[in-house]
Amino acid sequence: MVTVEEIRRAQRAEGPATILAIGTATPPNFVEQSTYPDYYFRITKSEHMTELKEKFKRICEKTMIRKRYMYLTEEILRQNPNICTFMEPSLDARQDMMVDEVPRLGKVAAQKAIEEWGQSKSKITHLVCCTLSGVDMPGADYQLAKLLGLRPSVKRYMMYQQGCHAGGTVLRLAKDLAENNKGARVLIVCSELTAISFRGPSDKHFDSLVGQALFGDGAAAVIIGADPVPGVEQPLFQLVSASQTFLPDSPNAIGGHLREAGLTFFLLKDVPELISENIEKILEEAFEPLGISDWNSIFWAAHPGGRAILDKVEEKLALNPEKLRVSRYVLSEYGNMSSACVFFTLDEMRKSAVKDGFNTTGDGLEWGVLFGFGPGLTIETVVLHSVTI
Repeated sequence: MVTVEEIRRAQRAEGPATILAIGTATPPNFVEQSTYPDYYFRITKSEHMTELKEKFKRICEKTMIRKRYMYLTEEILRQNPNICTFMEPSLDARQDMMVDEVPRLGKVAAQKAIEEWGQSKSKITHLVCCTLSGVDMPGADYQLAKLLGLRPSVKRYMMYQQGCHAGGTVLRLAKDLAENNKGARVLIVCSELTAISFRGPSDKHFDSLVGQALFGDGAAAVIIGADPVPGVEQPLFQLVSASQTFLPDSPNAIGGHLREAGLTFFLLKDVPELISENIEKILEEAFEPLGISDWNSIFWAAHPGGRAILDKVEEKLALNPEKLRVSRYVLSEYGNMSSACVFFTLDEMRKSAVKDGFNTTGDGLEWGVLFGFGPGLTIETVVLHSVTI
């Protein structure tokens, strides 16, 4: 007679969860950071705020961002003038955009991941969807499943209003799903659009200006599965461990509130310091089982939340500049795309890898870390093992 223990063993995968494919997407419209202050103050009819505009120019220059992609075009903003104010009611207009555009952009990224994976989409067993851009029922996960033509029986998980750490959160969930459901193939889709939070300037809320200078639009999709089919599926990174922690006494460091005027952000200046003060302890806990304590001996996929965060982490851990090079590149070319950012970073990392005889990081390093930083102040930590191509 079969025992419960035998049934449980048969239900579980044998090996670790593995990233099998990555796809990314951005809207066609983009803005150059060097000219963005002029555009931003013109489109929001705020050119009379000359001192604030000069301050915003300095903020944009310090970000080290070259360009950002945005769904919002000048035409859309002209048709929706309330979005261009600081706090006029505009949630209905924003929601109408997000309900359609979040799954639409996510679909493009997902199709790229599915094409790279090379398997039939009918083999996708789970869908994990994540966005801070709007809320709706049925959610973006349902709309995305229909757009992609996934099976009606696909098991869906919808995460709203998570924030910038959520790239790590969805990986942590997907790891559990893949390892505890034999044969599972989990499609993760993170789709983020700043249309939910774009607003005009205020001389009383400088943290809002920082957000307007940092955030960009983008979507990323990842397929996760354990026990890759030899000769059919090409593993990229194994998910060795995944953990989450929130820093004590920091609930107001990063946050947001959904209001009639859309999603409002607040950011404290000490966020980079808070992260850098706690990151080594988190690394020690994550890598102690592997006997690793040299942070220059691992590869890095850190969420590029902003230049100051990357600078502080690099300084605190005495990292070689090369360690955060890919994170800085993603920040420069796309801005902060919230949950999607870490997957753009992994994608860029493996694209630059030397394919013959090297692993997916291109530098021969075996172990690495993926970090997500977000509201709470929450830190997601995923230990990665690079797979030889």
